[in-house]
Amino acid sequence: MCMGFGCNAAGVVGCRIIDSPRERLIAIITNNFVPCNGRFPTLIAIITMFFVGTAPGPGKSLLSALLLTGVILLGVLLTFWVSRLLSATILKGIPSSFTLELPPYRKPRIGQVIVRSVLDRTLFVLGRAVAVAAPAGLLIWIFANVRVGDLSILAHCTGFLDPFARLLGLDGTILMAFILGFPANEIVIPIIIMSYLATGTLTDFTSLDALRALLVQNGWTWLTAVCTMLFSLIHWPCSTTCMTIGKETKSVKWTLISFAVPTVIGMAVCFLVASLARLSGLV
Repeated sequence: MCMGFGCNAAGVVGCRIIDSPRERLIAIITNNFVPCNGRFPTLIAIITMFFVGTAPGPGKSLLSALLLTGVILLGVLLTFWVSRLLSATILKGIPSSFTLELPPYRKPRIGQVIVRSVLDRTLFVLGRAVAVAAPAGLLIWIFANVRVGDLSILAHCTGFLDPFARLLGLDGTILMAFILGFPANEIVIPIIIMSYLATGTLTDFTSLDALRALLVQNGWTWLTAVCTMLFSLIHWPCSTTCMTIGKETKSVKWTLISFAVPTVIGMAVCFLVASLARLSGLV
């Protein structure tokens, strides 16, 4: 779980140390509830824009840190809850003990460590990312630039998804951005900006004030911000993580379950939060 804070794919690989196949599967399925470094920029930006403000100050920095910590703790609690649920349902079994044996100490070979780290890990993970990112980049460009009638394919898709997304406290643009952001969570916000501005290329804002103004102009409220944060925390794994899950489990079934579990829970949580806010008259 802790390795997942850096990268969920690395967290999945780290599950190899768990001897029990049942508990290894539980750890793999629930690893995505921990926010990786691709989701932290989105969470921090939304917290800063909608709940803390962009003006500097020690009090605001502390509040921002507390809110981000709360989001992380929510992910950890969900990890424990879903793990317990899985162990009581589709992955029943007898809990096993965990024993970590330390190998004999050997003087590290610096050169060998560097070479193996680069070849066996860094390049391997980057290769997987590129294998999905390249066609995904082409797909995003096609969606944004190929027009059907007066609108781009992206605009048609966001319009189609909008009614369902509204039930989750989002809008069609946000939900479509998460779908197109499947290769990497880092591009979700740039896709949202691209869709709102209809630029046809991924765009980024250097000013959070300008970005907030754009989002508010397109209908964002505090509820939209909360639900976007929740969905960013609880949704399907990225492409690299899915490929890693498939390799580690050697099973399409468990890969699909690992994809479906956080997706269903994320949609349910967003729907519940949005419904309660609307019924309470808070928006």
